[in-house]
Formats: sequence, C-alpha cells, structure tokens
Amino acid sequence: MNNEYFYLGLITKPFGYKGHLIAYLDTDEPEKYKDLRAVFILEGNEYIPYMIDEIQLRGDRTAIVKFADVDGDDAKSLLKSELYLPLSELPPLTGNKFYYHEVVGFSVIDAEKGNIGTCKDFIDVSSHSIMVVDNNGTEILIPAVDEIFDDVDREHKTIAIHAPEGLIDIYLGDRNEEE
Repeated sequence: MNNEYFYLGLITKPFGYKGHLIAYLDTDEPEKYKDLRAVFILEGNEYIPYMIDEIQLRGDRTAIVKFADVDGDDAKSLLKSELYLPLSELPPLTGNKFYYHEVVGFSVIDAEKGNIGTCKDFIDVSSHSIMVVDNNGTEILIPAVDEIFDDVDREHKTIAIHAPEGLIDIYLGDRNEEE
C-alpha cells in the first residue's frame, strides 16, 4: 500500500439501477466529506481517481455515491472496492486527537514508568487498535483507546499516556524501574 493515501471506506452495495452505490465511510465525522468531488480506488497496485457526480450522506456512516461515467451494470464492477483519499485531504486534528500515521516516531511517555519507547506502528483488531511501542527491540502493545492518552505534543513529538496498571511490566519486567 502507498503511504500517501488513507483508507476512507468501502463500496458495499448498489442503490437503484442508474449506477448509484452505497459506500460505508470509515470515519467518526462523515459530514466532513459531504462535498467530496473525487476518490481513489485501489486497482491492482495503482490508485485510480474516480470523479463523483453526486454524494448524499445517510445516517450510520453511509453515503449514496454516483461516479461520473459509471452507469448501470458498470457500477456493479466497483462493489467491494476500497475508497482512498490523499493524506493531504485529511482534516487537521488538534489536542489529543491524532491520526495514527502522524504519531509514528513519537516518544511514548507513561505517567508511572516515564519514557517507554517510540511509537512504531498501530495494529487494527476487531474492537480497537493497538499502539506498538519499540523499547530497544522489545515491543510493548498498548490499547489505542482515548482513556489512555493524556496528551499529544506535536512540537516535541511525544505522547503522554497512563497505561493500565501492570501492563508495561508484562513486557519489561523490572528493567524500566532499574534505569
């Protein structure tokens, strides 16, 4: 996959017979995409642009989309296609809200243990994501849930957390206390 694009959603089913499609938008704020004019669909290894003639937001993170030059049966060929946008289209976040890609490389500071390492990646699991922290070659897995994140300091590239009691010790034992 290309790190210049982010996943926006998935075309789930047709709507009507004139080429309209229902898309699930994987975002907490679908209204930010109500004026979307184009998306990219990953075909093979290439991101192909598709212009949008109309988009209607529905409840439940769904939208009815009509692509330019895609009619009737042609629309069926797009079912189950993933929708992407360039990273430059992401609405900016402030405060403790962040996009996963923007904090990779940040130092992770736990309220009790201090600096526990560097944010290396995020893993998606069914109920939530997990932040992968690298501590000198040892991976520490931290649930990426709002309640754990205290502060995101973009200027100093740090994330302040308060991990659940005993979680970091599972990975580091007493090593962190001796430092």
